[in-house]
Amino acid sequence: MTTESLKETVKRELPNWLRDDPSFRAFILDLTRDAYADRRETGDRFYELLGELRRDRERQDRAWADNQAELKRMREAQAKKWDDNQAELKRMREAQAQKWDEQNRKWDANQAELRRMREEQAKKWDDNQAELKHMREEQAKKWDDNQAELKHMREEQAKKWDDNQAELKHMREAQAQKWDEQNRKWDANQAELRRMREEHTKKWDDNQAELRRIHEEFMAQSQRYDRGIGALGSRWGLQSEKAFRDALAAILEKSFGVEVINVTDYDDEGEVFGRPDQVELDVIIMNGHLLICELKSSIDKAGMYSFERKARFYERRHERQADRLLVISPMIDARAQKVADSLGIETYGDSTEVEAI
Repeated sequence: MTTESLKETVKRELPNWLRDDPSFRAFILDLTRDAYADRRETGDRFYELLGELRRDRERQDRAWADNQAELKRMREAQAKKWDDNQAELKRMREAQAQKWDEQNRKWDANQAELRRMREEQAKKWDDNQAELKHMREEQAKKWDDNQAELKHMREEQAKKWDDNQAELKHMREAQAQKWDEQNRKWDANQAELRRMREEHTKKWDDNQAELRRIHEEFMAQSQRYDRGIGALGSRWGLQSEKAFRDALAAILEKSFGVEVINVTDYDDEGEVFGRPDQVELDVIIMNGHLLICELKSSIDKAGMYSFERKARFYERRHERQADRLLVISPMIDARAQKVADSLGIETYGDSTEVEAI
């Protein structure tokens, strides 16, 4: 008996020996135990990773909810301050209408009102600074994705500022008609108002610069976190994919009497990848049926198209039609699932879900 005929005999009789002889099957399993990982151990590591990803997603959801609540509180506070300011402006206009009948007598009262307003503005500024400090401390913990909201707030503030400026312009035009004998005092008052606006604008710009710096620091830290998670996932996928493929092939062959063949053909014409390259496929022979299978730790849209081209290449090369195309992967991208549905490819998240022929 030649070596080739001996190999053929072993291939033909080995499934029967394993099925009918428990001691021989135990001997083979013990002999090959070091060639593949324990299924329960592999499953435990996989579910631990899924649990960690789920907990991370829950933390992100909680952080998002906290951030939305904070943004809502900020908007309500801004709206209240705007209403207070509008009420104050309305009161000022009514007070001015009553105070300008006799210019000389009411000037002293106006000056007192201006002093009161400056003191009130100074108090509001101090309160605003305390609020901004509190906001910066909370933003350092909660900042996630509020740039769009901040842009909307800035546009609203710009519109309110323009409306306020238009109202102030109207007031100045009305006041210009009443100040025929008070030019000197009016000019001094306007200079003071301009100084206050410039000081407020400078403080606002300083505050915006601080917010941008905090955002840039947070985004840099977030990118470092994303890169670390991506690198960890890539290393785990490459190591677990081969162990998963080898273990599944051993289980199918030794426990279910099917033939699992890893086919490696060379694509001279470049039909699969667009240039000549090696093409690898897992082929399962079950009850005379041909199944072409792709075992992956994860698969995306491009990977699904690539598998379909490899399967068609195998059918043309070996002149045999596959009965089923299977993709077994615990992580199938949503876009890849749509491609699989359109191409008639069956997808399974675990090998135990595959339906028998």
